[in-house]
Amino acid sequence: MKLSLLPGSANRSLAQAIAAILGEPPARCDHELFPDGEQHIEILDSVRGRDVYVIQPTSPPVDPHLMELLLLGDAARRAGAGRITAVVPYFGYARQDRRAKGREPVTSRLVADLIQAAFDRVVALDVHTSSIEGLFRIPIEHLSAVPVLAEVARAARLPKSVIVAPDLGAVKLAERYAAILDLPIGVVRKRRLSGEQVTVSGIVGDVTGRAPIIVDDMISTGATIAAAIETLSAANCTSNIIVVATHGLFVGPAVERLRKSAANKIIVTDSVALPENVSLPVEVASVAPLLADAVGRLHRDQSLETLMGRS
Repeated sequence: MKLSLLPGSANRSLAQAIAAILGEPPARCDHELFPDGEQHIEILDSVRGRDVYVIQPTSPPVDPHLMELLLLGDAARRAGAGRITAVVPYFGYARQDRRAKGREPVTSRLVADLIQAAFDRVVALDVHTSSIEGLFRIPIEHLSAVPVLAEVARAARLPKSVIVAPDLGAVKLAERYAAILDLPIGVVRKRRLSGEQVTVSGIVGDVTGRAPIIVDDMISTGATIAAAIETLSAANCTSNIIVVATHGLFVGPAVERLRKSAANKIIVTDSVALPENVSLPVEVASVAPLLADAVGRLHRDQSLETLMGRS
């Protein structure tokens, strides 16, 4: 089968970068928004019998981008595509993988059901929880940007740096960074109060006089990172604070929170398009080579073992 790339509107620059690396011009698509908010998708180039890869993070605003992903997949199937893969650099709703109170949906499962109705396979990047794989009945390839980000962090680290997990959920992720960079680990003990509020009770590990490198899978409202920075500063770390995360969403009060924090540098990938006018010391590491490598290997039916996430 020949290869076809279908870019969604959520992150066109990433899709174009992937296409340039693969030397495959993206297929042309028409995306129209009706006055009532409905979306209409039309693929303008033939994909019949082709190995199709739809590139679309379900980033904010999540619902329209998720719907566009589903429409692109269904359009490709009805156009006779031979195989259809959803390349989802950021997977919205991944944090809603269980019920916390009882009368709630397991939204991750519902989203998985919708995606597998339109696609044969999914490629995802540093999903918030690896348990997401158990929600799919189709293959899901879970890639990791940690090696890419770790090399950028290596250039910025200091002799007395320390990897810091901003909560217990990021400990395994911190261990991966620590192994690559050969650094010790500290852990901030955090409890989430709501989607925008957290409370911190202390730090496990020695951060006194050390330069923290805070690692997480995403920066959403910035509450977790801001609370971690405040706690680390109170524990007499150095003023050279670096934040590293795969997905830089920067929603709600994130920019204002992080502007007030003591972070010297924030390193994220281009898995999602950065909001306009993010007045923060952000450095972007591209995951286009990683995703292009994955698409190329899948198209050739080769192993992705060295690209898989293990956190």
